[in-house]
Amino acid sequence: MPGEIPPKKRGRIGSFWQQMTDGLELQELWGQFKSEAREGYALYEKDVDWEEVKKEKSGFKRFLRKWYLLFKAMLMKLSPARRVLLLAAMVMIVFHPEVQGKHGQVFTIDLVGLGAAILFVLLAMELAERVTMKRDLEIAREIQQWLVPHTPPDVTGYDIAFATRPQNTVAGDYYDAFVREMPGVSADAAPMMVVVADVAGKSVPAALLMATFQSGVRALASTTATLDEVVAGLERYARAHSLEGRRFTTAFMAEIDRGTRVMRYTNCGHNDPILRRASGALERLSVGGPPLGLPVLTDVEIPYASASATLAPGDLLFIFTDGLVEAVNENGEEFKEERLLRSIEAGASGNATEILARVMNDVNTFVGFARQHDDITALVLRVN
Repeated sequence: MPGEIPPKKRGRIGSFWQQMTDGLELQELWGQFKSEAREGYALYEKDVDWEEVKKEKSGFKRFLRKWYLLFKAMLMKLSPARRVLLLAAMVMIVFHPEVQGKHGQVFTIDLVGLGAAILFVLLAMELAERVTMKRDLEIAREIQQWLVPHTPPDVTGYDIAFATRPQNTVAGDYYDAFVREMPGVSADAAPMMVVVADVAGKSVPAALLMATFQSGVRALASTTATLDEVVAGLERYARAHSLEGRRFTTAFMAEIDRGTRVMRYTNCGHNDPILRRASGALERLSVGGPPLGLPVLTDVEIPYASASATLAPGDLLFIFTDGLVEAVNENGEEFKEERLLRSIEAGASGNATEILARVMNDVNTFVGFARQHDDITALVLRVN
């Protein structure tokens, strides 16, 4: 039929469209665009002097002032050379000067094509920098992934699962579960350590401190130090490298005697983990102290309390970072602990992997395409 696209050409168009969209539906693409647009607006909005906007008495002038300041904030993110090129390109596209010839003819100089070419070159330069930065971040992510376990440890009597959703390419959350290798202690008698931590801040700075925290945990755990001594050692290191308290770390650390199932734990300013007993009763593990690395007025070490809980078959321990309960949807609503508790209860009969998958799926469904402000990490331990 006239106007019908040949099957071969339709196939090429479809293949190209799949490549461009990564297989996403139009609704998903629109949701992703809205999320990225809001994030971009928030980035530039921080640099706008809103008091200056409010000084304008006319609503129309306030509108113009607002968008002028937003454009200026965007412009100042570029290098000086690129600012000039962008302004020049916009002038070429918007203004079409008229020139009078020798015989009185009037010619309009159309520089739209040149302006568009300059904009394309600027876009290519920005993309090149973004790709280079992304490649570096991907390398950092690979290194970071070496520091956390890829698969849960196989420990008789315990079912463990963990998952993380970084806010950016690299994260400041840390999770681990391992049987300690202690001098003079056999592998069968060695306790299991479970750790979930959250370094204040985001992206590369938080990821670097997460790496040092991980090395500290592993180094101290390979000695005969008690849990209290491990926490004290981490606090000393965190305080010395916290940039005057700006990079503190919250952490929940537990050590489980695999023979008696007695769990000794310390909560260092972390979200209280949820211990769901086989009976359905809930306990919150809050005993401990402040986050590691907070500034103090004296050199005296901060005392961190610890507590014990005896685990039994069917008990479930759910440890999470604040990014989970503070996850927001497109309306700015938080996931909150009420939804978390309902999600855990709904999947409580499953194994650790099933429970964790249920919670993470509920969180992902709730937030949709909304960009998150923090990393989301959770660890589930079920006693068999």
